[in-house]
Amino acid sequence: MVLIIGGGIAGAAAALALGKAAIDATIYEAHPLNSHDRGAFLTLASNGMHALRQLDADAVISAVSAPLGTMRVCNGEGHEIATVPLGDTDDPAIGYRYLTRADLCSALQREAKSRGIRIERGKRLIEVTCHRGRVTAVFSDGSRASGDVLIGADGLNSVVRTIIDPTASAPRYAGQRIFYGYSTDTGVYSAPDHFQVIRGSAAFGYIVTGQNDTWWFCRVNDAELGRDEITSGTTARWKAALIARLRDDQTPAAGIVGAAHRIMVTNAYDLPDVIRWHRDHMIIIGDAAHAASPATGQGASMALEDAVVLANSLRDAPHPASAFIRYEQLRRDRVQANITASARMSSPVDRS
Repeated sequence: MVLIIGGGIAGAAAALALGKAAIDATIYEAHPLNSHDRGAFLTLASNGMHALRQLDADAVISAVSAPLGTMRVCNGEGHEIATVPLGDTDDPAIGYRYLTRADLCSALQREAKSRGIRIERGKRLIEVTCHRGRVTAVFSDGSRASGDVLIGADGLNSVVRTIIDPTASAPRYAGQRIFYGYSTDTGVYSAPDHFQVIRGSAAFGYIVTGQNDTWWFCRVNDAELGRDEITSGTTARWKAALIARLRDDQTPAAGIVGAAHRIMVTNAYDLPDVIRWHRDHMIIIGDAAHAASPATGQGASMALEDAVVLANSLRDAPHPASAFIRYEQLRRDRVQANITASARMSSPVDRS
């Protein structure tokens, strides 16, 4: 039995991957209810869709997402720099797609439940003990659960990471505020499978959906926002700030922001120096182990890859320790390259 701490992208995908490997798993999620918040959106790259195919979940995610086939890049004067294809053009089924984070998580969780995988909600981890080849998770409600392996898929501020290594580095501010918005009636046309990227006064990207809504993000080099600033911020406030920054560009960006009915903001963080991913019968995956800033758009896809590789390692190795070593050998260099690339793209000297 495997205990999975966290029911987000990495945790739900890990449960599906373990099921494919004939390994029983239960997900323990801290939040008591499913979130119905539309939240931020993300892209799944071809490697992420390929991982979903290995989980027999690519069709499930395709049903709640839309394809992206082309990326067009222009500068702040509105001049085209490049137009490039996205994804594996020889196999559209594993091409790029976009959807909200909430929809991705919900779809993965529904698929897990349909395969008989238990999801226990309201289970906030506070302690882990290991004894005689077993691992026991202790939750804030007083309950416990025991198994052979514990997977920490509990995100950027992972509790499991600090249990594995109390000296583990904390998340690092990557130098950018990330705004996500949804706009209607922008008057901007783009084919719904085109991802439009603007390298101007800020890094701006948008997609005009098949319903003629515009989903967009804006990465702004600036000081880290405090928690109170984020929670007290309003769409009107962020709209005014972004329009002031973007209005001198000869692009649709300022107009798209002006038509927004919802804007969210978060700080970009990464984890470049997590030395220990595993100890005893515990291991961390996804953002808990190797969070990158969102610049490369690979966070979800990397988490999906993690799930497949770890499940296969646990299936094929004689015991967890050797499985963990094999997993790290296969994943460490790849995810570190993504962290480095994202950090470079988030640097104040790079507006890509």
